[in-house]
Amino acid sequence: MNDKSKPNAKVIPLKSVQGNCPLCKRPTAVEFRPFCSKRCADKDLGSWLNESYKYETDETTESLEDEQ
Repeated sequence: MNDKSKPNAKVIPLKSVQGNCPLCKRPTAVEFRPFCSKRCADKDLGSWLNESYKYETDETTESLEDEQ
């Protein structure tokens, strides 16, 4: 981008959102938000991929088999 194209443009920084890591409760790091580190981010991703997180539903296994 050419600096001369918008000489009066203002840069508005994003709000600084401080919080704690949902896994270990340490302060979050900007590059891994909402986690504190790559380790916690990878641990959370692994939990999703291993289906450790589940949503409650009213459907039964039988009703899901009937749809197929």
